[in-house]
Amino acid sequence: SSATGLSNIGGGKVVPRDTLVLFASELGLTVQAGEKTELKGFHGIPWGANLAERNELKLVENTEHVQSYELRDESPMLGEGKVTMFRFVAADGEFARVAIRYSGEKNHTHILAYLQTVFGPTERSPGSMMRGLNQQFTWRTEETEVNLTYQSFQERGNVFIESPTLAPRFNDVLPDSAY
Repeated sequence: SSATGLSNIGGGKVVPRDTLVLFASELGLTVQAGEKTELKGFHGIPWGANLAERNELKLVENTEHVQSYELRDESPMLGEGKVTMFRFVAADGEFARVAIRYSGEKNHTHILAYLQTVFGPTERSPGSMMRGLNQQFTWRTEETEVNLTYQSFQERGNVFIESPTLAPRFNDVLPDSAY
């Protein structure tokens, strides 16, 4: 907690723009609406941490280089959006990514609004889609990258929250024939 009354995870930086405070429990931090938050992890777990040492997580998949964990006791939610899958993924034992799946337009609206509250307005980068059958949204900070894709026809969405320095390790450990 800092002198301004804001707290964050992993020692991240907070750049205030507004004074309305919103508690973002999934990320384990308090933010002000409209500010851009620098995260150095997710759910109170810093990037690079050994997920096997976290009591709140259970191992659900283990390959030679990739380990996936889920929360033991919590119903998966992101903001007010219900999710069908919430996985913490490590590459060679180091926490590098969170993979989230959800369905339904209502959940999509809640999750998108939540991410915009936490990370600020979406980037309008080349190739991103704000409307249409396939929507894509991206937020980037120095320590964290967030990608949301939503297929409106099937009402399915995916969110990847990852460390831009650790997540590329997945490319090194997956075989060329993997898709």
